Amino acid sequence: MPVIPRLLILLLACLLPWQALAADAPLRIMSFNIRLPAESDGVDYWETRKPLAVRMLREQQPDVIGLQELVQAQAEYLARELPAYAWFGRGRNADGGGEHMGVFYRKDRLKVVESGDFWLSDTPDVPGSITWNHLYPRMVTWALFEQRSDGKRFYLFNTHLPYRDQDEAARLKGAQAIARRLAALPAGVPVVLTGDFNTAPDSQVHAVLAQTLQDAWTTTPRVEGSEATFHGFTGNADKRIDWVFVRGVQLESIASITTRWGGRYPSDHFPLLATLRLP
Repeated sequence: MPVIPRLLILLLACLLPWQALAADAPLRIMSFNIRLPAESDGVDYWETRKPLAVRMLREQQPDVIGLQELVQAQAEYLARELPAYAWFGRGRNADGGGEHMGVFYRKDRLKVVESGDFWLSDTPDVPGSITWNHLYPRMVTWALFEQRSDGKRFYLFNTHLPYRDQDEAARLKGAQAIARRLAALPAGVPVVLTGDFNTAPDSQVHAVLAQTLQDAWTTTPRVEGSEATFHGFTGNADKRIDWVFVRGVQLESIASITTRWGGRYPSDHFPLLATLRLP
């Protein structure tokens, strides 16, 4: 047998099992409030934490990351340090600045078919719009993803609801707005919703979303880590305000990522990592 064909056969024999494994691998989807750069955080300022965030993401290897409290400088740093990922998203303000609902994804595994944003207000298509007594604009960034291995598609929606105690009515309106958008999606395409919802699972906000979506934390076969996610850099979380909701997928597990290095955490929230399969 000629040398070149033999080498090609050996190469294909090595590649095909890997390709089959990649096609069969579950999706790993993360929700991560990364905490914006705030000098008031002192020793937990972003400049101190940023290598920890990168280390955590390299270790966990999510396929998709829905980020909250992300600003442009943080996104650019992550993009430089994590070249396997691409990202999209814009700031919530009218000029595109401010907090991003940025989404990072593995370029080798997924491609974006379409994407967009809408604001949680009475004028959802107006960038930077504020109603419902919001202190700041609130928004959703979304995408229709396609797996490169088999063409299977799913939607990813990522959001961050307002945080003040008096914002519960606004949070509820936001959840209702998201639910309406999800109801208008093409039937049969799986959906994943990630976010910091800033309210408890016994709230009306959760109830509205749970009408048509599964809370991954309470419905997956395997759960690991802390149920509560907000810990304020202490590691002692007391609020489950970060959620992953799904529809039309097979859940395998969910975990809160509680690792730290040198007594420091990547953020004041524990990231959530859901593992799932598309039908």
